[in-house]
Amino acid sequence: MTQPRTAGLFAIGGFYFCYFAFTGLFQPFWGVYLAALSFPAWQIGILTSLTQINRIYAPVAWGWLADHTGRRSLILRVAGAGAVAGFVFLPFVHGFGGILAAVLFATFFWSAALPLVEALTMNLLKGDGGRYARLRVWGSIGFIVTSIVGGYWMQAFGIQVLPWTVLGVMCGLAAYACLLPKAPAQAHAHERAAGFGEIMARREVQVVFGCCFLMLLSHGPYYSFYSIFVTDLGVAKSSVGWLWALGVTAEVCVFLSMPWLTARWSTRQLFLSCFLVATGRWLLIAFSGGHLALLLLAQLGHAWTFAICHATGMSYVHRHFAGPHQGKGQALYIGASFGLGGSLGGVLAGAAWVPLGGTSCFLIAAGIALLGWLVARAGLREPPQAA
Repeated sequence: MTQPRTAGLFAIGGFYFCYFAFTGLFQPFWGVYLAALSFPAWQIGILTSLTQINRIYAPVAWGWLADHTGRRSLILRVAGAGAVAGFVFLPFVHGFGGILAAVLFATFFWSAALPLVEALTMNLLKGDGGRYARLRVWGSIGFIVTSIVGGYWMQAFGIQVLPWTVLGVMCGLAAYACLLPKAPAQAHAHERAAGFGEIMARREVQVVFGCCFLMLLSHGPYYSFYSIFVTDLGVAKSSVGWLWALGVTAEVCVFLSMPWLTARWSTRQLFLSCFLVATGRWLLIAFSGGHLALLLLAQLGHAWTFAICHATGMSYVHRHFAGPHQGKGQALYIGASFGLGGSLGGVLAGAAWVPLGGTSCFLIAAGIALLGWLVARAGLREPPQAA
């Protein structure tokens, strides 16, 4: 029994590695690739937001399908195959419409997989946050590897190799999707205390989802234009890869130390700290002037703005969405934050980048993060029992 479980956890670790290895290529270099194809800023904003746009509705649709059919393993395989099928066309299309269609199709399937795998992992580990963090770290390692190696790879062979590299990583994702274990059977007898609508009406749930939306909205200039912004300031492409990797290295350290952090500070305190750090992070980038020391310091903030924010967000979701609602809760969390917040942030950043400039866009992002802190501070309460 332990060997199949070990093999299953190995497959989940491999899936996380490939899933976020794709992100490690796409986030730092996709905007640079599109700029090399001479797309205007507003089109770059749209094309860099497609992964987030699909995260608005695709996870919810696929999660509903998985809940109603009970065929989660099959759906994950279909998601992997669909992502490969879409990205197969990417090396051969160079117009706005063709790239939009290929990426929209591929990421519709790609974005479906993560909430299902997250729910599967939490079920297999019985909600053990420490073991989850150690498994989820493989995703961060995948991001680090591709963002560092990708920088040198692209510098040596040109940015035009990006679509082929993405396709190779996506083939690995599809292979691991076929090896994922089946979800253990769940007992729902004790899960009838609260309906889904009742959970969604809770103030804490609405505040957390709203704040996560604001956090990812503030990331719009970062995810869409950070690489372009710093290369325009004179930072080398290989250094850009290292900057992204530093952020994810900080993320890895925080994921591994979450049990220590949660033993000392409450979920609310950690959640609030993310928005203050995000405010400072976007201000540092805005006024960095290309100085590497300031950019390095700003990237360390990723430990808060992504890792702690995600871990505490997952904690709130796990607290409120139990049993048969867990998958839907995960999908809505992804949809509200990475989906709606991330896509709207990217589109708005694309629209504002040329008329306002990069510095102003990051200043606006800092204001949005500060708004998130104000909403969270007013709307979230410490649980009555502290110990």
